[in-house]
Amino acid sequence: MGPRPNLLTRRTAGVATSTLALLLSTAAVGVVPAASAFSAAPAGVCAEPADAHGHADARVAKGGHPRLDPNELTAQQVREREADLAAAQRERANFRTGPTVTPLASVTIPVVVHVIQENSTRAGGNIPDSLINQQITVLNQSYAGSTGGAATAFAFQLTKINRVTNPSWYPIVQGSSAERSMKTSLRTGGKNTLNIYLGELSDGLLGWATFPKRTLDKMDGVVVLSESLPGGTATNYNQGDTGTHEVGHWLNLYHTFQGGCSGSGDSVSDTPAEASPAYECPTGRDTCSTAGKDPITNFMDYTYDSCMYQFTAGQASRMLTAWNAYRAA
Repeated sequence: MGPRPNLLTRRTAGVATSTLALLLSTAAVGVVPAASAFSAAPAGVCAEPADAHGHADARVAKGGHPRLDPNELTAQQVREREADLAAAQRERANFRTGPTVTPLASVTIPVVVHVIQENSTRAGGNIPDSLINQQITVLNQSYAGSTGGAATAFAFQLTKINRVTNPSWYPIVQGSSAERSMKTSLRTGGKNTLNIYLGELSDGLLGWATFPKRTLDKMDGVVVLSESLPGGTATNYNQGDTGTHEVGHWLNLYHTFQGGCSGSGDSVSDTPAEASPAYECPTGRDTCSTAGKDPITNFMDYTYDSCMYQFTAGQASRMLTAWNAYRAA
């Protein structure tokens, strides 16, 4: 596929609004049926390391060596998660709790951003509001399909920026008691509210996220390296796509390389199988014998921000299915 088209234009335009009306095609492409299960990674977290992968969802940068990728799941965890998704769909249908979002509807997700700072300096985590606003723009463009991929049903509206100076929470350490204390103290809103925590991160991670669950807990949300926001200092990972990737996990997407070349993979039929994470932008990479080259331009891989630009129609459909099952008010 190759590098993202017109990437510079997209990244510098900054004109998308957080109330974009998005359309999801009624001809949603093949989501693999939820026949195997769906189980959360450690504490239901999905984390992305900076170049390696572990057991909860995350994003990793090239050259990073985190001890754990909280968003990488075992086959058993995937089976459990898929079974839970099917159960949540049945539960919603049986009890008709809350509105169901149809394929042509749009969903505007309220976003609360928590900036975790060690002190008032930029080096201490005090990033400007402009980077946060640009991140919201990137989310809207990515999920609208305006960067070259399929349109999804989702748009994002920034409702609050919450700045917290607390050295005991800095850097943010995945899976730590400090992370739990931070989220327990700060998380706000219902299951439909996206809480994003920004700061310096541990273990070479660019970010991590929780998968949706039927019962909301305080750990729900997305953690992102603050300097990975558009205009940040994280070279090759500073165009906002860590945020895009982690929100994909929050909306129930797996990595494109989940499960490798066998089994149900990422449970989406229109993302070609991939044996392992792709880094940089390895055009033409093909690690599985099944049809299709590796989806290196997909937001749910590990390539440079300049290389990734799309979700597929199947991923858009899967996210909407999960929204109706887990997060619709």
